[in-house]
Order: sequence, then structure tokens, then C-alpha cells
Amino acid sequence: MTRTIENFLQYVRIDTQSDASTGTSPSTGKQHKLAELLAGQLKAMGASEITYDKEHCYVYASIPASPGCEDAPVLGYIAHMDTSDAVSGADVKPRIVEKYDGRDIILNKDKNIVLRTKDFPEIRRHVGKDLIVTDGTTLLGGDDKAGVAEIMAACEYLLQHPEIRHGKLRVGFTPDEEIGEGTKHFDVKLFGADFAYTIDGGDFGGMETENFNAAGAKVTVLGRSTHPGSAKNRMINSMLIAFEFQSLLPAFQNPMYTERYEGFFHLSGIAGDVEKTVAEYIIRDHDRDLFEQKKRLFMQCGDFLNAKYGEGTVRIELEDSYYNMRELLEPHRHLIDNVRELVEEMGQELQLEPIRGGTDGARLSYMGLPCPNLGTGCANFHSRFEYACVQSMEQVTELLIRLARRYAEGAKDDER
Repeated sequence: MTRTIENFLQYVRIDTQSDASTGTSPSTGKQHKLAELLAGQLKAMGASEITYDKEHCYVYASIPASPGCEDAPVLGYIAHMDTSDAVSGADVKPRIVEKYDGRDIILNKDKNIVLRTKDFPEIRRHVGKDLIVTDGTTLLGGDDKAGVAEIMAACEYLLQHPEIRHGKLRVGFTPDEEIGEGTKHFDVKLFGADFAYTIDGGDFGGMETENFNAAGAKVTVLGRSTHPGSAKNRMINSMLIAFEFQSLLPAFQNPMYTERYEGFFHLSGIAGDVEKTVAEYIIRDHDRDLFEQKKRLFMQCGDFLNAKYGEGTVRIELEDSYYNMRELLEPHRHLIDNVRELVEEMGQELQLEPIRGGTDGARLSYMGLPCPNLGTGCANFHSRFEYACVQSMEQVTELLIRLARRYAEGAKDDER
């Protein structure tokens, strides 16, 4: 078993689930358990400049440049330690399905939990390879402990093989990415990389250089309660007005009906009674102009209902979350070109896909650190049907090693 897989099987057994409701940073103290482990392992393998931010749960470290490569660009690798709260991340029981045969995988016979190929047909591309799955009661945690494991294995390999020339590497492990706060306390200046890659999601050979523009909104509707027996011309039912607000939005600009570059309005939560209803929304679009149009339409719906039912009936709080990193990566085409060439050398074609979501890399790009995203070799994130492909994960580790060497041996770097 390779170091990548050993690392992964160790890390997924540590519960690091984040929690948006706590209001703390990190959002859960248990993320520190993995952070402490990583800091200790980095020290043991011989990494330098190790910083463990014990207040906010970030880990930074360096792999020193090979002699003579000190002037090479400083390359960064970043992954997040937390897992989604969509499915439990406690007491994960990973197991390896050797030489997958292309049929359904029984995850839990007693609970009749089965990873069915009709539901996840893409799994068949891994026939003959080894897959890591769970017992069906938890997620696996490949998002993003696979990225953590791959970075750690690549660092250890480079330290053990000084004949592989490379520039200085910086690695960073973050908390709370799953709740949108992975970069909240990330110290770009301390990190000190010229550019970086997040390793977070998708299969080997996948790369993401563009993502949604995103905003979050809270719609508060205020009503008036009276006895229903004498409610005519008196009652204002806030729940019904909230439903009316939703009906004003384009019906098919909804996650259920959109794909690839198509944006949407998503009602993610709603609670209320006659007097007060609060609805939570997210607004997404890859195109910045269409994104701005969506936000204007959203506010116009509130204005319309206030004109209809009285000013102050609908109150909207809308705030941008992050933006498409594509425009910031365009001046740094080497980040794509080098990955493309190396993936092709490894026998595959680079797959560029838009992220239908966000990424730490997008925020970091806007913080001054150009940062596209690389796949990890995993699939079905945030699900009890999540799985990782052993061979794909090992290829990602190899890609990280090759990238480090490439940037010391004449990278296509338009800034050098």
C-alpha cells in the first residue's frame, strides 16, 4: 500500500465535520485533531517553516528548494481538512474493493445500502481498479482528505528523493471550506507562494479554472396575524407572500433544471408562521453580467411585493460570496498548460470543467494568489455513496511531484 493510501485511510477515520451554526472559527474544535497530526507528520518528515495556527486551525509548511533551484517560483499546494455536514463524518469505516468488477457494490448488507451503477454509472470507468468505499452509514471524507493525503505523500517523497530537483514548495491545510470559510483567516503573505493549486475534488486529469459567481440572500417577510374567523382584509400571511416571492423567480433557473454554465436561484431553507417567514437563498451564475442581472431581478421581486402589500413587508439582505476566478487566471496560463502537458505524459487528456459551486481557490485568487483546482481521484462527495479510486489518487500524487519538478526545470511561466 502506498503512502498516499495509508495517509488517506488514517485521515478519514478522524471526524472533522464543520458546522455553520456555531459562529466560531474554526467552526468545530475537532478539526484541530487532524491539524495537530499533520503538523507533527510534517515535522517528522523533515519539512521546514511549519506554522500551526492554533487559534484558527490552519497548518502551513515548506519543502525547501533543491540546491540551485532557490530562484524557481514558489509553488503552493492547498487542501481543506473539514468534511461536509450533509452526511455524518463520524466513525468512518473505509474498506477497499479490489479490482472492481463493474457491478453494484453492497456497502451495508444489514441496512440494504447499495452503491448502484444505475444511479452512478460513471463508476464503471474504474473497472479493474481498486475503490475505497464506506459501510454506507457515513460519507468517506475524500472531500478533501484525499487532497490532504496526496499533498502529504508528495512532500514526503520529495524529501526522501533529493535527486528530484524542485523549487520551494509551500503547503497549506485549511478548516471550514465546506461552510464557505476556508480562507477566512488564511494568511496569503505568510504562505508566500507565487501561485498555487487547490487539490479538491473530481477525478485525476480533471481541472477547474472557473467557478460560479455567488451571492447569498435572506428574505424576511413580515405579516399580520388575526383570528382566521375574522381575518378578511386584516390578516397578512407571511408564508403565502414568501411562496409568492418564489413564484416570481424564473421557474427553470433552478438547480433541478440547470447544468454546466447555467446559473440558478436556489431556495435552500425556509421557516415561518403567519407573522414572520424567513427564506434563505443562494444565487449563482458563471457569467458576471448574468449574475448581476439575477441579483437585480431578485431585488425587483421584493420591490414588487412591497408595492403590493405595503413597504417593509419584504426585507432582503443580499451579499456577494465569491466570484469566478477565470478572469484572474487568464494571465497565468502556465498553471493550465503545465498540468495539461503532464497529464498527457501520464497517458490521459486534461478535462477542464466549470465548477458548479465555489472553491477556496476562487477566493484565494481574489486575495492575490492565483489558484486553480485539481481533481483528487474521488467521486460522489457529500454522500454515503462517496468513493475514491486508489490508482487515481496515486496518479494525483505523482502529478504533484511532477509539477514541482516542472517549475524548477523551465516551467511555462510567463512571469519568470
